Amino acid sequence: MTVEDGQDKKHTSHSYKVDKIKESVLQSLMQLGEKIVNSIEEGVFPEIQLPLRSTSNIIYDPNLRQYVLGNKQVLRTTKNVKHLRPFAQLVWISSFAKKLIKAGKTSTLRDTYYVAIGEGIDFEDQNESDEAIIELESLLGHPREDFNIFPEERASIYGDLVIEYTVPGFRGKRVDLSSHPDGFAIGPALTTAEFVKCGAEVLFVIEKGAVFARFVEEGADKKYKALLIHTAGQSPRNARKLIRRLNEELNLPVYIFADADPFGVHIASVLIHGSAISAHLRELNIPDAIWAGLYASDIIKYKLPSMKFTEQDAKRLEELKRDPRYQTDPWKRELGVFSKIGRKAELEAFSKYGLEFIVKEFLPERLAELTKR
Repeated sequence: MTVEDGQDKKHTSHSYKVDKIKESVLQSLMQLGEKIVNSIEEGVFPEIQLPLRSTSNIIYDPNLRQYVLGNKQVLRTTKNVKHLRPFAQLVWISSFAKKLIKAGKTSTLRDTYYVAIGEGIDFEDQNESDEAIIELESLLGHPREDFNIFPEERASIYGDLVIEYTVPGFRGKRVDLSSHPDGFAIGPALTTAEFVKCGAEVLFVIEKGAVFARFVEEGADKKYKALLIHTAGQSPRNARKLIRRLNEELNLPVYIFADADPFGVHIASVLIHGSAISAHLRELNIPDAIWAGLYASDIIKYKLPSMKFTEQDAKRLEELKRDPRYQTDPWKRELGVFSKIGRKAELEAFSKYGLEFIVKEFLPERLAELTKR
């Protein structure tokens, strides 16, 4: 697959889209500020309506093919003394986001917390700062990345793809993502890069670092013409954005591999259906992606080494069984198997049959099963 044809046009289109998003965020921030100032000038207590971010307020949008927040809202008002502190924190985060966009600078979640402390903002810890950032996301309808606040990066990518950076200082520089055996960190610069040339025909998304390394060592990228992405657990947003772009812009089918436990199931589901905590945002999921295992039934089928559920596993399983995202197969079926066997297994369990087994035996078998459906 080559994407060089018409690349200049794509560059212009992609850069234009990014610029328009920044303009939209900046305009929304200014409108928020004007609303608060106008209320004060009119002698009215400023207030903000925020979407209720809870699993009780998520609904499936068939057009977007993801779970989104419903219409329930909560009121944040300065008339209530208990609301004053979080209100002020939200206003500061909004001001900081505006400064970042106007200056063309970025900040991490951690940096943002320490800048706030330096300016005398009363955040007890970073969790509280992160929560204020999520509230701003829900208010604006934009992910924090659109107002230049990013998490520390954990995910990485490897394979036959040449990208071209679009960020200042690196604009125009090209990198072959197969040139580093440990993979390239999926940060904002890589997420927004242009796709110049791609020799891959499929994308494997892998929860575990050891299995990602095994896929690289066993040449899964060449045998299956695959790009490989390591999510390091729950996929960071930059990774989700990149996966969606690869799926939509390069038409790469996406297969997700995670541990056979309730937490691994949820990792796969979030990529496909979207997460409850990010239901206020759009286009962070990959609705056409396929959960490829491990399944609970694989523990039985392959006689894999397994461990008993912990109390935490059992509790998480019951939560998933009540969640609307897990009411159809294969999700419902596999959760039922977990309930029966009460055991879990890791992707690495295939090493029981040798280090090469997961790539040489399991992978082709599973892909053959899924393509028949």
